[in-house]
Amino acid sequence: MIEITEAAAKHLRELALEKGTPGLRLAVEKGGCAGLQYAMNLGAPQDGDTVAMRDGAVVAVDPESLPHLTGCTLDYSDDLTGAGFRIINPKAARSCGCGTSFEPGEKSA
Repeated sequence: MIEITEAAAKHLRELALEKGTPGLRLAVEKGGCAGLQYAMNLGAPQDGDTVAMRDGAVVAVDPESLPHLTGCTLDYSDDLTGAGFRIINPKAARSCGCGTSFEPGEKSA
């Protein structure tokens, strides 16, 4: 499934508490400059989703996106390039400069 770093879990718990939502829904959609892009929305897991948890943080992935995201790491960074969740995807053949889209490698097809 997906690994959630300690930093991502901490920020996601704080965000979920602030917004009154159970967690984060993570998906992959067609688009972006590299072919596929990540989509993140706050919300509850839906039927068929695979759920990853760490220290009370909940991340749900829909069945269609799961093959592209299995083995990925969800991280949170607050540095000079900006704050936000980041996906570290070892299955990506290449990623765009902003890190929100990727070209799938052979393993994620």
